[in-house]
Amino acid sequence: MTSLPPSSFDAAAIGRLDARIQRWIWDRGWNELRDIQAEAIHTLLETGDDILIAAATASGKTEAAFLPILSRIAEHPHDGIRAIYVGPLKALINDQFARLEDLCERLEISVTKWHGDASAAGKQRAREHPAGVLLITPESLEAIFLRRPEDLTRMFAETEFVVIDELHVFLGSERGVQLASLLKRLERRTQRRPRRVGLSATIGDPDVAARWLNPAGTATVTTIRSAAAGAELRLQIRGILGAAEDDEEEESEARSGEAAGGVRDAPALLQVARHLFATLRANGNHLVFAGSRRNTEALSDRLRILCEQAHVPNEFFPHHGNLSRETREWLEQRLKEGGIPTTAVATTTLELGIDIGSVESVAQVGAPASISSLRQRIGRSGRRAGKPSVLRIYGIEHPLHADSSLFDRLRVETVQCVAAIRLLQRQWVEPPREGGLHLSTLLHQTLSVIAERGGAQAQAAFDLLGGAGPFASVAPAQYAALLKGMAAREERLIEQAPDRTLMLGPAGERLTDHYRFYAVFESLDESTLIADGKTLGTLSVRNALGPDDFVIFAGRRWKVVNVDDRARKIFVEPAPGGRVPRFEGEAAPLHDELAAEIERVYRSSEIPAYLDAQAMRHLAEGRENYAQLQLNRRPVISDDGRIHLFPWLGTAKLDTLRLALRYAGLKVEQSRIHLSVGDATISLVEEALGALAAKPPPAETLAFLADNLRTAKFDGFIPDELLREAFIRDRLEIGSLADAVGRLLSA
Repeated sequence: MTSLPPSSFDAAAIGRLDARIQRWIWDRGWNELRDIQAEAIHTLLETGDDILIAAATASGKTEAAFLPILSRIAEHPHDGIRAIYVGPLKALINDQFARLEDLCERLEISVTKWHGDASAAGKQRAREHPAGVLLITPESLEAIFLRRPEDLTRMFAETEFVVIDELHVFLGSERGVQLASLLKRLERRTQRRPRRVGLSATIGDPDVAARWLNPAGTATVTTIRSAAAGAELRLQIRGILGAAEDDEEEESEARSGEAAGGVRDAPALLQVARHLFATLRANGNHLVFAGSRRNTEALSDRLRILCEQAHVPNEFFPHHGNLSRETREWLEQRLKEGGIPTTAVATTTLELGIDIGSVESVAQVGAPASISSLRQRIGRSGRRAGKPSVLRIYGIEHPLHADSSLFDRLRVETVQCVAAIRLLQRQWVEPPREGGLHLSTLLHQTLSVIAERGGAQAQAAFDLLGGAGPFASVAPAQYAALLKGMAAREERLIEQAPDRTLMLGPAGERLTDHYRFYAVFESLDESTLIADGKTLGTLSVRNALGPDDFVIFAGRRWKVVNVDDRARKIFVEPAPGGRVPRFEGEAAPLHDELAAEIERVYRSSEIPAYLDAQAMRHLAEGRENYAQLQLNRRPVISDDGRIHLFPWLGTAKLDTLRLALRYAGLKVEQSRIHLSVGDATISLVEEALGALAAKPPPAETLAFLADNLRTAKFDGFIPDELLREAFIRDRLEIGSLADAVGRLLSA
């Protein structure tokens, strides 16, 4: 893999571009190209390399890729889709379409957006007269394979470039595996390999990204990094001391806190809302990342109430994946126009490069679990020249009392906030995991291949999907076992014809014939919330609601007036009360480096200047309790009738140790940073650790103890023995067990 040093402005780079693109640059008033743009022009137009462009948010990565690509297309015009842009979000595709449309019009190059909300007429034109640039999601590309396989060669036979935006989102994820498989299948179908261009602001390991871009070898992948200094970062971690807001107590606590006018006695989220209201209102545009959809709704509701109490217009609105597209797009457009002060309270939906204009600041509620996500969020502010990035983190802690948990006494939230900032300052980012079996997505792609081709031989399917690429870790015997399981189930996903051709079985036909099949991630059965004929969004059926129930959604409070179970519609009207619904999938694992940095913060005496007075007190309390528990001397302690183990390892290694101790006969629970053992003594735990050190259990044995083997969308169709093999490779870190045990026995 080649890595290019950053260059100063290269006037020769502009000269390599089509004259119409040069005029477009001058019309925009650009004084110079950015360093990544100049390097990308030379690399794309003068070599045959794949390219990884790694630069901060708003650094011009899109132009770095498309200025030379469009110049190449304009100088060598012919029919066919010449470049594919793959984005993870429909909203991001819409933004990039708007950015490219004017330039493509000047060059007389067609540009088409293709996703579930794009116009059918535009898609039909692209099928019948393929040309120019196609902007598409992985799911829509999957749909073409399934619904229009006869169009694939005609549409993509002339494709020269594939641009993958927000590449870090795809690395190590099932969507990334699906996309890599689709690109590989497309190359086989067209007998042509387009050059790949990856764009990202947060690449933890460029070598992993390079291997994703070119699984056959990274020698022809060039990495271009920006030398431009990022915006100045202004940072504060604010300590919040308050009770949690549980479903049953939330309203009474909020009302009592508001009536008393207190801060210490108010629920934590209400305190956060008060500070945000006082700091952000009528002061430009801001983003608040609330950590979960539940917190997003609760915090938006709190902020709306504060606006009403102050008799001022509401400026605070939620943004998450369960809200209707119209609701999200309205908020995105309001932010982008920038005429009215606006704060979006979001989950991760505004983390990626959707164009929402300039924001004055970013806030994070709770400790960051991912440095990659934190970097993306910070990059949303400080985009204008001379303006700093502003980040506020609210570290929420609970009041201490005689029965406080060990977690609360150690002030883990505050310590994790400090640890995350220290890693951010060192420019460390989590590297993605490699080498998984990804059996759920392999099953999905097998069904897709059979549906695309009307049948396939087993060996041909493995030759297509296996080998170098996303399923490189899958052995032929494992693939054969997967096929056998797909055919043996009562549902019969696949069947075998007399000539041994694999065909779709009844269940396989039902699966592939539904639009939900296009995505490799799970989409829960959901009901639509409707108010006065307008769709608010969707809720999982796990949130059972009936007439006269109350709910907080879209930042407002509603009463359920009617439920149509058959149509899965819930009709609501405005109401004064409500509860925040439960949402799924909001936990995030910790990396080993973040866990280790948390321990280093405990051992340090440094008091960062970016802590406010309350956060300083929380940090001091956490360190004091860390010392009193003698965790600085011994990693195994007794407290509250339980034995606690602190090996300071990330989620995957901690889970491996938990299973090993369970194998040793102990009752073990896992928290964010440690393990807790019940009905045991220190000597009993140390005896079990010694036994594990002397004779570690086989990985196969630990896999039998796993709580849940079925975590991916199609795992329910996969035989248990294969899922255990996948668990060992994908989620178990058996090689870390000796180190983990050694850490605990060393004191």
